Amino acid sequence: MSCNASVTRLHLSSLRRADKAPVHLMPCEIELNGLAQVSQYFTATTKEDKKEKTVSFRGRGLKGQEISCPQGYTGLVLKEVDRHGSDQEDRTVKVTSVFDKLTYWNLETPPTSDDTVVMAMDWPELAEAIHGTVD
Repeated sequence: MSCNASVTRLHLSSLRRADKAPVHLMPCEIELNGLAQVSQYFTATTKEDKKEKTVSFRGRGLKGQEISCPQGYTGLVLKEVDRHGSDQEDRTVKVTSVFDKLTYWNLETPPTSDDTVVMAMDWPELAEAIHGTVD
């Protein structure tokens, strides 16, 4: 029986050198590998309630919300060191930046507690409740 598993290795030394950076999770695919001048081309306005952000991106209205990483967790932005042609090959990645919150964007409707990204941020607390010790 063969296994099509691949291994991803992380250069730990890159974590110590990583700076904090703003992160935006967009509801689209942008064909760019590298840094973007987000603040120059993508400025959000904040509404009265201070949670919802609105912006226009290529003529489409986006609504967003800042979401914090779960307590005790840090988000990592990774970059592949040597890009391989196959998803089945082992990979090596390095940390290019870290974050403790991100702005999550939806098309035309604000994020809700039913969105998978929002629910994922609750998972560590839920997992602890399910798998933690019972007093």
